[in-house]
Amino acid sequence: MKLAGRWLVLFLWLCGGLLGCTAVSTEPSQELPHITILAAASLTDAFTEVGQAFAKMHGNGVDLSFSFAGSSKLAVQLQEGTVADVFASANETQMMTAVSANRIQADTIQIFATNQLTIIVPTDNPANIAALADLANPGVKLLLALPGVPVRDYTDALVQTMAADFQARFYANLVSEGQNVRQVVAQIALGEADAGIVYSSDVTPGMADSLEQIALPEGQNVVAFYPIGRVADAPQPEVAQQFIDFVLSADGQAILARWGFGPAPVQ
Repeated sequence: MKLAGRWLVLFLWLCGGLLGCTAVSTEPSQELPHITILAAASLTDAFTEVGQAFAKMHGNGVDLSFSFAGSSKLAVQLQEGTVADVFASANETQMMTAVSANRIQADTIQIFATNQLTIIVPTDNPANIAALADLANPGVKLLLALPGVPVRDYTDALVQTMAADFQARFYANLVSEGQNVRQVVAQIALGEADAGIVYSSDVTPGMADSLEQIALPEGQNVVAFYPIGRVADAPQPEVAQQFIDFVLSADGQAILARWGFGPAPVQ
């Protein structure tokens, strides 16, 4: 039963990331305005709650749907013409990709949250990982997100601050690459690798029993900045802007904080 329960938890986790599932907070209705939010996989839990609170604030007079996936994948979808109202990325690079494709209205973009990296290992920690330096030890099986996915970009930036010898040994230990941060978390929880690097917010209460977290020293870590913007040809631009404003409001920021995100920087 415990094994079945773990697989159920991981299936629900992957639904928000690896599979790029769409989570709908209310049943679509022709009478209600409907907005679609494309959001980074790491925002799955937080934005699901944000969406519920936003709908409640509007007396459930608005429908929302979310598509959660790697930010790089979502940016490509926007480039290819996907219809949406809001894009929330895990880094500024993918947001600017969408801006360059004339899909995001640049003057609506704001940083709404921050995050930091952490090392995760299976609960039995088979490689005895205790610090970043251990990820370069011989024989460690390392799992990272694919290049271009924001968490990988932040990880690469972190590794580049280390000595060249460490960098060579670190990447030599790379045995697999996940499509997004949620896939990395799920595979580590299943013991498919010895360690991975994800956002600290990804070690949610639902995954805490399947993972051990090894924090990086604050002075060594990098800060991830999350921008949000309105799609230039959004079908519901007014409601989309209201959603962005709610994310930046005290209520929206409180929800993000509960899910492990840092506050938006002072503008």
